[in-house]
Amino acid sequence: MSLDVAAGAIIAYRLFDVAYAIDLGKAEANWARTVRTGISRGRLTATPAKAVTFGVPPVELTLDAVTLPLPAPFPVTATARLYEFGAVSLELHVPVADLGWAAFTQRLNDIDRTVADSPLWGMLLGRVRDGVGDALVRPAGTFLEEDYLVGVVQAFSETLPAEALLQRLDLVPLLSGEVRPLSDAARADLLRHRYSFYVDDLVVLTWDRAFIYEPRGDSDVLDVLEVANAQLLEMRYYDELLDGELPRMYDLVEAARRHRPLPGARRFADLARRFYTLVAEVTELTEKVDNALQVTEDVYLARIYAAALELFRVPTVSAAVSRKLSIIRDTYTALYDEAHSSRSEMLEIMVLVLIAVEIVVAVWR
Repeated sequence: MSLDVAAGAIIAYRLFDVAYAIDLGKAEANWARTVRTGISRGRLTATPAKAVTFGVPPVELTLDAVTLPLPAPFPVTATARLYEFGAVSLELHVPVADLGWAAFTQRLNDIDRTVADSPLWGMLLGRVRDGVGDALVRPAGTFLEEDYLVGVVQAFSETLPAEALLQRLDLVPLLSGEVRPLSDAARADLLRHRYSFYVDDLVVLTWDRAFIYEPRGDSDVLDVLEVANAQLLEMRYYDELLDGELPRMYDLVEAARRHRPLPGARRFADLARRFYTLVAEVTELTEKVDNALQVTEDVYLARIYAAALELFRVPTVSAAVSRKLSIIRDTYTALYDEAHSSRSEMLEIMVLVLIAVEIVVAVWR
């Protein structure tokens, strides 16, 4: 007999990089004054604060309910989370009850297709930006995005341990979105990142989807996955920012070297200061991203968090950002050295000119 989902939800996330940073205190005040809907600070519900904490807790905003055009119009709740380092996470929460497993998988895939290119995200993001106003520090003109989809079950029609669930349920169509049968190697790869703490809970992670079975209704795993996606988003932003800055840096350095020594020395120093400012800003923000969530004592959440970061390639993108920052650091150090060398050469020339003038004056007299 197949299992039914007695209670659960399908959660679609869309994350945007909207600004250099967000003043969370000002965002709360602006939202309370202009929108007057629910505001709260993010916290992990079931984990002791000393075990896992947000570096700076995000601000959670309650948005107006929206309707998804599934086979029938379906009202869903919408929320937004604002992170200090400039990211906004939008969440659509679709409740599910008394649904067969195949129908649950089908609904999740339907929601994925419905929201993939939906203008709904832009509308919700516009509401958030209007509501928080000038709390956005140096707002972005274009937005980098990440998305994630999670199927959550709080109760099945039968109470079974996690290992029995894996035997009874076919998670592959839910995790892959594919209707055609996958190879054994592909199936094994999809199910490779699975975790349990108690005998009756289960988390399975993939690159863009996850399945969570949590009878106690804890949302900590969801929070950890959201933070990991936000970190990926921000690291991608800085990676692309530095990709664009490096060729520009080479052109500016070459242009400065074509000038005469004294103006060149000034230009070298100005460029060095510019690059130093860029490195300082990016380093400050990437450190905030790295410290967005601090996991110390909760081994289970730490494993899920580390697996999510690795699966999303956050360390790889972070290492690329660090390499590019290192190149810029080396460049501004070399520019300072060239500026100092140019000034020294100019001083030497001036000394020689003065000596020559003194000799000429002495001979003339």
